[in-house]
Amino acid sequence: MLVRVTLPLAAANFMNQAARMVMAIVGPVLAVELGLSAMELGVLAACLFAAYAAAQLPLGVALDAFGARRVQAVLMLLAALGFAMFALSPSFAGLAAARIVLGIGISAGLMAVIKAHADWFERGRVAYVTGIATAIGALGSALTTSPVQAILPTFGWRCVFWGLCLLALAVATWIFLSVPDKPRVPGPPRTLRGDIALSGRMLASRTFWRVGPAVATLSMFNFAYLGLWAGPWLRDVAGMDGPTRAGVLLLYTFAMVVGSVLTGSAASRANAAGFPSFLVPIVSLVGLVLLQAGLMLQPSQPSVVLALWLAIAVFGAAGPVGYVVMCQMFPPEQTGRVSTAVNTLTLGGAFLVQAAIGWILDCWPRTASGGWDPDGYSWALALTAAVQALAALVMATAHRRGRAISM
Repeated sequence: MLVRVTLPLAAANFMNQAARMVMAIVGPVLAVELGLSAMELGVLAACLFAAYAAAQLPLGVALDAFGARRVQAVLMLLAALGFAMFALSPSFAGLAAARIVLGIGISAGLMAVIKAHADWFERGRVAYVTGIATAIGALGSALTTSPVQAILPTFGWRCVFWGLCLLALAVATWIFLSVPDKPRVPGPPRTLRGDIALSGRMLASRTFWRVGPAVATLSMFNFAYLGLWAGPWLRDVAGMDGPTRAGVLLLYTFAMVVGSVLTGSAASRANAAGFPSFLVPIVSLVGLVLLQAGLMLQPSQPSVVLALWLAIAVFGAAGPVGYVVMCQMFPPEQTGRVSTAVNTLTLGGAFLVQAAIGWILDCWPRTASGGWDPDGYSWALALTAAVQALAALVMATAHRRGRAISM
């Protein structure tokens, strides 16, 4: 099942990561070639994430109703269409429409993996195989950094998106031909009204709201910093130039690959040994809090800076483990809904945190070089550390209360 289920769906998650990160490289080229402003580039990024977030709750119902094979194969075809539209678009309006289509197309990345693993693997192995799939997916971020930068001058950004379109088509075909349909569950036939009612009960569950937001904070740091603020921090606090910053961020993505495998394996081993299901997420959150405290000290030695950020990548990669544990607190037929609901909280929380960090940084005057004051970053890190410390406490408290679910 690892070859038939995990690898093809991990390839779709790879496309998810590539689609999200590619704008960091092609964005400056687009701005010059098409005369786009900084605000327009920001809107293009927002279009993808807005569509991505808006698709999550309907996606959960679809995954539970039709299974990962059918849903993800269709969505990868939609992603291929989005890449093609982007490659053909001559103006900002076309690019924005393409990003919306693409956001919907990649919306099932990790969620389809978790759903398929819940359907086809033993409960104790789900975290481990999900870690492997997440590691493969993280390589999509690496693909769209240095490799894209290397081919961009020769082939141009349109060829980059045509290449991503062909990859998405290949992944859709692989999923359709390889992944088995979800197992049939005996019982009365499903209805749309029944699926919506079940989603409502899940969203009204005290267990979901007691633990779900805490689980969402596991991935929050990676979204907020890798997606935006890590580069400015490396420039303004560590004093790194552009190529050095790019190198650190590339290594960061590889550390996420390692962290995905390590945390997934640790969670499965902990489960087999009878330890609490939230042990790995709690330890990861505590590690992130301590590492952020290290960044708050404003280190400038390259070796220390690199060690801190790589360790953050490893601990931050435990997010999918938290999703798996959360899903296992609910009946298996609700896995799609639970994972997408948590993902909605993650996306919303990440954007709130990104905005809050910007607001905090603006409380200090800009530096002579046009950057932000290092003290502002330290206060911003104090905010994210406090949020994640609270999340660790909530998870530990939830475990002690004994977590059987009643819907």
